[in-house]
Amino acid sequence: MRTLLNRWMQSPSVAIPDSLWASTLTSLPFVARFTTNERQQLRVLAAQLLADKQMSAAAGLELTSAIQVSIAVQACLPVLNLGLDWYRGWKSIVVYPSEFLVPRSVTDDDGVVHEYVEPIAGEAWDGGRLVLSWEDAQQSATGAGAAYSVVIHEFVHKIDLLDGAADGVPPLTATHKALSPDRWRSVLHQTFDRFVEELELIDAELPDDLDPESDELDRHYAHLPIDPYGAHDEAEFFAVSSEAFFVKPRRLRDAFPEWYALLSQFFLQDPLAAVR
Repeated sequence: MRTLLNRWMQSPSVAIPDSLWASTLTSLPFVARFTTNERQQLRVLAAQLLADKQMSAAAGLELTSAIQVSIAVQACLPVLNLGLDWYRGWKSIVVYPSEFLVPRSVTDDDGVVHEYVEPIAGEAWDGGRLVLSWEDAQQSATGAGAAYSVVIHEFVHKIDLLDGAADGVPPLTATHKALSPDRWRSVLHQTFDRFVEELELIDAELPDDLDPESDELDRHYAHLPIDPYGAHDEAEFFAVSSEAFFVKPRRLRDAFPEWYALLSQFFLQDPLAAVR
């Protein structure tokens, strides 16, 4: 099957069929909050992204039009009111059928190099390709518990990397006159520290014999406003909390109202406005 990109390679945007657009929106319930005009804006932006980026499949995945449009819609949520220029400087999106293995190398304090292979669901390279697991990209529609969208997560990393550093502080342009880098860093540091402290309290109470892959572990973390992976560092906190902002915003807003307000100012959106 030829992909959407192959069919309209020379066009600045692709034509997303009405039936495919409708089924994509149905599969992504967190876009239901948008007005008719906002959905049309999202459709236009997704069509432009599909023409601008080179999406390819790996490990035997058949890259259907449905896969491409679903990824494009999720990818365009963070830049709906910012524009595709926030995804400038790179072209390639590679989609695997499920988690893929990435070789890692870590040097410890004694200078010993440890090499291992890590299974991951997504990765955004600085200035290079963005890699996704299609199996994980679909979980945003059906997953329970904390908000999850590996697509939003990795595309927000690309936004964060625009100034050359994955540090949780995206470039603040003339579009964001009301935001200052100092205030962003201050609120980010304070909110991140609070989240880490809350996670450490939970970890301290976990039974020693608890299986880290068990559902019981998930129940211990169930009341957290975002996925525990956000405690890894401030870049991951920005990406993980952005997932929550777009997919399940209420818990994030209730837990970290000041941080939620900054995300709203940055993305020029308030997902809870229609609800209120």
